[in-house]
Amino acid sequence: MSEYDYDELGLVAGLEIHQQLDTATKLFCQCPTELREPEESTRTFTRYLHPTRSELGEIDQAALEESKVDREFEYLAYDSTCLVEEDDEPPHELDEEALETVLEIAQLMDMKPVDQANVMRKLVVDGSNTSGFQRSTLIATEGEIETDDGAVGIEDLLLEEESAQRVAETDDGVRYSLDRLGIPLVEIGTKPDISSPEQALEAAERIGMLLRSTGKVKRGLGTIRQDVNVSIADGARVEIKGVQSLDDIDDIVRNEVARQAKLVEIREELAEREASIGETQDVTEVFEGTDSGVIGGALGSGGSVMAVPLYGFDGIVGREVAPDRRLGTEFSDYAKRHGAGGIFHTDELPAYGVTEDEVADLREAVGAGSEDAVAIVAADTDVAEGSIEAVAERAGVALEGVPEETRGANDDGTTRYLRPLPGAARMYPETDVPPVEPDPSEVPEPELLTEKVERYQDEYDLSAGLAEQVAYGRRMPLFEELVAEGIDPTLAASTLESTLTELRRDDVAVEVLTETHLRDVLGMVDDGDLPNEGVGDLLTALAEDPDRTAAEAADAEDLGGADDEAVREAIAEVVERNEAQVEEEGMQAFSGLMGECMGALRGKADGDLVSELLREEIQKRS
Repeated sequence: MSEYDYDELGLVAGLEIHQQLDTATKLFCQCPTELREPEESTRTFTRYLHPTRSELGEIDQAALEESKVDREFEYLAYDSTCLVEEDDEPPHELDEEALETVLEIAQLMDMKPVDQANVMRKLVVDGSNTSGFQRSTLIATEGEIETDDGAVGIEDLLLEEESAQRVAETDDGVRYSLDRLGIPLVEIGTKPDISSPEQALEAAERIGMLLRSTGKVKRGLGTIRQDVNVSIADGARVEIKGVQSLDDIDDIVRNEVARQAKLVEIREELAEREASIGETQDVTEVFEGTDSGVIGGALGSGGSVMAVPLYGFDGIVGREVAPDRRLGTEFSDYAKRHGAGGIFHTDELPAYGVTEDEVADLREAVGAGSEDAVAIVAADTDVAEGSIEAVAERAGVALEGVPEETRGANDDGTTRYLRPLPGAARMYPETDVPPVEPDPSEVPEPELLTEKVERYQDEYDLSAGLAEQVAYGRRMPLFEELVAEGIDPTLAASTLESTLTELRRDDVAVEVLTETHLRDVLGMVDDGDLPNEGVGDLLTALAEDPDRTAAEAADAEDLGGADDEAVREAIAEVVERNEAQVEEEGMQAFSGLMGECMGALRGKADGDLVSELLREEIQKRS
């Protein structure tokens, strides 16, 4: 895709970063913040959610549209699920650990904490919260981060509760898991100061680094999500939700700019054609006896085929607006929101079993000429009627240009329609949680990861690469704890980064190893009960049976360290077996014999000790 002149187009973008905090308990209850497997669920319950009016009597349009889709929400509960999570008990007070963490984050972005933090309810009726709303609290405002293309303002920082985890679509609606619901979440919103895809990526990377600098955020897939707000001068503000990978942000911005630019071009061409949208109609009779599997299947189950003529749209519905996505795909997204599987349109017909004669009859039935297009939906009658009305509405917006809307990020860097942009009517005060007065005076400012890298090199004599791996790695807090407990920094760093990475590549299930496993293994090395060379073997043994302690696994696998005398005897045996080589080569035989000695000792002796004793033994015989 060719690059646009973003200044000329008037690109304006902003970010919303959502990061889970690594606290012991959830934001409004004492339940743990650990994720569970759906199979661990002990029971389920269901809910139906409906939008409510704000204190001013208004209903949010995004929530209203969501409620038009009648769905049942099923929730997986666990042995740790409490009444707060089920919305059968009022929320408890705001978690103090979460509040302290977000105040640290605010300091890193030079933000001003609010005098009083009041919990608000944000209306959400997509089932992701059992209560029908998400609790959100403004903590700080007016900060700033630096990028190569200039400063990006930070507008606000909020402390929120994470939503429930979507598990699966069901015949009646959606299934959610309650293990994630209520995990403390920080939301950071930038000002619309971003003017290029590259700056958007850099700003996100900078914010991510600041968050990880606290050492108090969760790591791994799904723990951080980026939303991107994008608009161009002739377009509209579009909020793109759920960008999972930070590396995708620049592509998301590029594709959205291109989409909006192409929608503007389409608007201008439709204006020249004096295009318009016709009335929706039932065209079931046109497809009686059709060979199309999709349409025939719908009619066979008692459904209907609904159509809308799009006057002046011929050739435009099939026009690409993003990679592998056409204007017709945008129409289809709207139809899918109302239960349809998708749409057909005359820019792509005849195809899918629809014949030329059926296309001609369709055009005649709705009064469409050669310059016009027709879109159809085949489904249960109620679904078909609602879906074709949504298509007609979206086609009408194409006459105006770019719709303001919320879109979802796809894995390929494109986006899809989700719902209208939410309005102010979705927020109202939470009366069950008392306000708090944030006090940043006793909150220490965290050390930046970039500063940690330098300190690890200076204080611990780590290489630049290893220092960066540890500082930016998910086990950085454990590394610092181990070093504080007296573990050798190089051993701790190489184990947490290099050794675990090598074991993972060898298909060892390192994900089952706990911090206790790692701490105990390194403690055995520090106490002289395990040589450095035995660390990998002991971790492998623990991964195979994580219920054992490190000491139990070492005994079972015979991985304990050998005393100096046993090491000396093993080395002497190796040298005696290779006596002729030693007499001929002298100390040049050292390299070959060193490997044989380590193999004979099976990791029970430190390499430095083996090297020293082997040299002594060779010198005796040469």
